Amino acid sequence: MRNFENKTVLITGGTRGIGKAIALRLAKEGANIAIVGKTAEPNPKLEGTIYTAAEEITAAGGGRVLPLQGDIRFDENIQSIVARTVETFGGIDILVNNASAINIATTEHVEPKRYDLMQDINVRGTYFMSQACIPHLKQAHNPHILNLSPPLNLDNRWFAPHLAYTLSKYGMSMIVLGLAEELRQYRIAANALWPKTIIATAAVKNVLGGDFLIQRSRTADIVADAAYYILLKPSFETTGNFFIDEDVLQQEGITDFGKYAINPDQKLMNDLFL
Repeated sequence: MRNFENKTVLITGGTRGIGKAIALRLAKEGANIAIVGKTAEPNPKLEGTIYTAAEEITAAGGGRVLPLQGDIRFDENIQSIVARTVETFGGIDILVNNASAINIATTEHVEPKRYDLMQDINVRGTYFMSQACIPHLKQAHNPHILNLSPPLNLDNRWFAPHLAYTLSKYGMSMIVLGLAEELRQYRIAANALWPKTIIATAAVKNVLGGDFLIQRSRTADIVADAAYYILLKPSFETTGNFFIDEDVLQQEGITDFGKYAINPDQKLMNDLFL
């Protein structure tokens, strides 16, 4: 029996990057996977679609994969995503809130629509996705909510360079704090996971620093492996934590991180919030 056999995992932002890596990792352990993304048709600016991602995940795990086109900014999309997942797999055991928008401009240069996009996806989308899944998580054996968001730190150096983005990501982290305590009575875990270093994703390449940063990054597999170990833990005793990927793996006895480096000859760069 694989560790996630007969478990259903719903992952937002599962088309590429960290979301897809987590889907691939859990599929190998037997999980049913529902991935949510907006990209249904090929886009020259973006890698893959929800359907090509689903094909990769199926090949990796041989299990059942449900690709769901949806935009978590909209309530009707959230309700449809959850309903179709439950209809297909019979329930939800794990919710991974990975979908996120990023804009690291200073306050003078953030347009209202960019600010609203980050708030609508990162905070509002995470909140209402969690809300919609709670009734189903209450029925699960070892239910988890995992947000891809950073540890909370009120030092002003984490706010000054990109205030709007920090507000949105910290909003996701505050949801972890609230849900961990609110849902403790139902034995539903709520935790956050964040990478120690920059991860080679489309956002890093297209928004943060192009190939220069990619060469100083790790692959998304390190975050996926950390998520795997977190989601294995008993939900009633592992909640309200802000995990860092490398720390999680070290606690599991893993000390060789070289395989995760994009370019082992380059010095890794720490993430924006660490």
